[in-house]
Amino acid sequence: MFEGLKAHAFWGRSAHRSHKTEQTLSSAHLPDSTNGVTVSIDELSFYQLHGKRWQPPAKSLWSQLNGQHSSSRKGRGMTFSEVRQYQAGDDVRQIDWRVTARTGKVHTKLFTEERERPVILFLDLTPSMFTGTQLLLKSVQMCHLASLLAWIAIANKDRVGAFIRCGNHITEIRPSTSKVALLQLLNKLCEVHNQGLYGQLDNVSSEQNDSMQVIANRCKKGSELIILSDFSAFSEADIKLVTQISAHNRVRAIQIYDPIEMGDTHAKGVQKLQAKEHIVSVNLSSRKAKNAIKNAFEQQQQLLTEQLSQYGIALSQISSGTPVLQQLLHHSLK
Repeated sequence: MFEGLKAHAFWGRSAHRSHKTEQTLSSAHLPDSTNGVTVSIDELSFYQLHGKRWQPPAKSLWSQLNGQHSSSRKGRGMTFSEVRQYQAGDDVRQIDWRVTARTGKVHTKLFTEERERPVILFLDLTPSMFTGTQLLLKSVQMCHLASLLAWIAIANKDRVGAFIRCGNHITEIRPSTSKVALLQLLNKLCEVHNQGLYGQLDNVSSEQNDSMQVIANRCKKGSELIILSDFSAFSEADIKLVTQISAHNRVRAIQIYDPIEMGDTHAKGVQKLQAKEHIVSVNLSSRKAKNAIKNAFEQQQQLLTEQLSQYGIALSQISSGTPVLQQLLHHSLK
């Protein structure tokens, strides 16, 4: 399938804002410093102001991302507290049959919700992420969403860490509840992103990259792993490792896509598109060609959804053509 347009196809390597970017800035859906190509710490700090919007008891962000459908597998979310004698209204599924048999009286297990679940962000900065045809590069949108999720977690007193994959480099940031540590995480993300954008980090194919194995080895049980990627570089082995991680952790997956991958583009004429292994020329004035791009993306998306849903992992989608806050608020009003 097509991975998207190269950044220079419609953006160029300059930091000039598009007309659409200027319009959305006025509605406070994007940080003032956004240029759509590079990212800065000031830009990502903007989302601190929105971190409390999706705090409990509402917890609406994930219901919006997942289309109001929650995952059937949550990972380890409850911790055993004590056993006491059964009372009317207790969940019969929590009856402790061993204690019941020993005492002759029905007893039930009590659990308390974990107050702290480490939130681990897997941020995928593979080459196909540095593409964009409208508002932002996919990589920039990923950074914006990662910042929002991190600020929400910190506001909820969770520890936040990250694995950043860029080329053959995997950067690990250990989880912390400190705002200072979060700012350091975001600053590192900006650094890695901007270096990767201009090819200052070596590239490597997904077959050579064992980043998911690294995460599988280092992600502690009971963590919440949030994968942000376009998934174009994910191999079958990567998907298998993700499902294995989900056995002891809550895993969420968010696919970042560019509007052109859904056949949505105002471009005309022959344009160069980056396929998985080579660049091809496509006539974007042809409806047939745009439909072929859309169909290829939807087939990949459906396959990925089926693979993950078997293990209770919900797949959400976020477009790089619209501010992430606007997409979330739009869903909440439906």
